[in-house]
Amino acid sequence: MLTGTLSHMSTTRFVGASRAAAAAVAVVIAFTMTACFPFDFFDRDDESTTKPTGEKVAPELERYYSQVLQWDGCGSGAQCATAFAPMDWANPSEDTDIELALTRHIAEDEPLGSLFVNPGGPGGSGYDFVHDHSAVDFAVSDALQQNYDIIGWDPRGVGRSTPVTCFDDAGLDDFLFGIPESQPESPEWVAEVTQSSVDFATACLDNTGEALGFMDTVSTTRDLDMMRALVGDPKLNFLGYSYGSKIATTYIDLFPAKVGRLVLDGALDPSLTDSEVFITQSAGFEKSLRAYLTACPELLRCPFSGNPDVDTARIAALYDQLNANPIPGEDGRLLDGGVLDIATSTALYSEESWPYLNDMFAEVEDGDSFTAFLLADFYYGRDGGEYLDNSFESFVAVQCLDSPAVVDPAAVAAQSAALVAAAPTFSRPSALGDVLCGNWPFPVTGPAPAEASGDGADPVLVISTTGDPATPYEWGVSLARQLSNGRLVTYDGEGHTAYNKESDCVNSVVDDYFIDGTVPDGDTEC
Repeated sequence: MLTGTLSHMSTTRFVGASRAAAAAVAVVIAFTMTACFPFDFFDRDDESTTKPTGEKVAPELERYYSQVLQWDGCGSGAQCATAFAPMDWANPSEDTDIELALTRHIAEDEPLGSLFVNPGGPGGSGYDFVHDHSAVDFAVSDALQQNYDIIGWDPRGVGRSTPVTCFDDAGLDDFLFGIPESQPESPEWVAEVTQSSVDFATACLDNTGEALGFMDTVSTTRDLDMMRALVGDPKLNFLGYSYGSKIATTYIDLFPAKVGRLVLDGALDPSLTDSEVFITQSAGFEKSLRAYLTACPELLRCPFSGNPDVDTARIAALYDQLNANPIPGEDGRLLDGGVLDIATSTALYSEESWPYLNDMFAEVEDGDSFTAFLLADFYYGRDGGEYLDNSFESFVAVQCLDSPAVVDPAAVAAQSAALVAAAPTFSRPSALGDVLCGNWPFPVTGPAPAEASGDGADPVLVISTTGDPATPYEWGVSLARQLSNGRLVTYDGEGHTAYNKESDCVNSVVDDYFIDGTVPDGDTEC
C-alpha cells in the first residue's frame, strides 16, 4: 500500500490533467453532457481524407510523414482518424509503431487551417476535449470553430492512443488511497512505501511494454509535428492549456520555422527544475487557499471566519487530525490528509468551485468524507469504483521520463524546508523523496531545464492569470520574456487558465490573433 499523499510519489502536482479540472465540478459535469447546436455543419458525419504536405524529411521518416489520414464520422458531427508514429523517433521501426487517436470538427467557413488543441496534463485526453459538441464549445470559442478545423488527439500513452497501462481498478485504489500500516517515516514505513512504488512501476512495464520508455514530452512533440504535416498545414496552429504549454515550448525550440499561431494559456516555465516547479506551485495553491478563505464569508454555508491566518491554522490542524485518525468513506476507503490535499487542490483550480470547499470542510469536521471523496475521485477520473481514463498512469510515465527524481537526502531535506516555508498549510513533507520516479524502470530522457528561445519563430501569445494556483503567474511572465517573439497577456483574476471563460478581453485578443493574425504591440493586461 502507498500513502495517499501524491507529493510523496511525485515532485509536481497534477498541473492540468485536463482543462476540465480548471473549471468547477458542476461546469465539468455539464461539459460531459450532449448539447444542441444550431449549426448545420455539426450534423456532418461524412468521410474524408487529408493530404500530407509532402515536405522533405529524413528517409527513415518518410512513411510516417506521407501517410494519408482517413477521417470517418464518429458521433455527432465529429470525424476521427488514427495515425501511426514511431515508438522511438531516434530509431523508427514498423515493428514497434504506436497509434495516435485524433478527432476533429470541420470549420463552418472556409478554414484558415487546422487548430490543434491540448487540454493539459500530462495525461489529459485531447480526443475527449473536443469530440462532443459541448466539449469543443468548452475548449474554443464559436469564432474559432467557424474559422478552423479544431483537432484534438490523445498523446502517446493516453486513452485511445497506445496507452500506459498499470494496475486494475482495485490495484489503483489501493495504490492511491491505501494507507501504510507502519509508523510514518519508520524503516518499516519506508520499505512498505518503496515496495508499493516498485510494484506500480513493475506493473506499468509488464502491462505497457517497451513503449513505456517513450512517453516523454519530446516524443509527443515530434508526434505533433508529424500530425501537422498529415493534415496539410505548413505551419502549426496550436492552443495549449497548462502542460500543453510545455508541448508548445518544446515545439517552438525544435521546429521554430514551422511555428504558426500558438497560444500558451497557463504556461509553465521551462527554465525551472522540477523541485522549483513543485515549490512555486505549492505556494500558488497556498495563495489561492488564502484567497478562498478571505472571500468565504460572502459564500453560502461558509464554515470559516474570513481571517486567513486563523483559518489556515484550523485547516492545518485538520490535516494532522486526519493523518492520525482517517475518516472512513462509504466504500471503505479512508480519508487522510493526503486525500484532503488532493480534494482541496482540485476545488482551488477555479473560483466557481469554492462552494465545494465550504461543504467539504464542514463535513470533514463533522466526520463526513462525502464531498472530499467526490473531489478526489473527480481529480483521478474515478466514478463508482471505476477509473474512466488512465490519466494518472500516463502522468507518472511522462513525469518520470521528463525530469530526474529528487531522492538525495540532502536535496529532499532542502526541498522539504522550502515547501514548508512556501505552503505551510499543505506541506507534510517526507524524507523519502520522489520514491516512485526514483524506482522507474527507464532513465530520464528529457532535456535539462533551460530557457526557451524560439529564434526564428513567429509571434507567440502567452496567457498568465494573476491568481492561478497550478501555473503561477510568474511562470508566464518568465516564459514570455524568454521567447524571442513572445507576447504576454495578463488576466487579473482567480483560477487556472483564462481563455474562453469570463474575460472578453482575453477572448478577443486570442481570437483576433488566431483569425486575423493580429499580434499585440506589447504586453496586454485584461
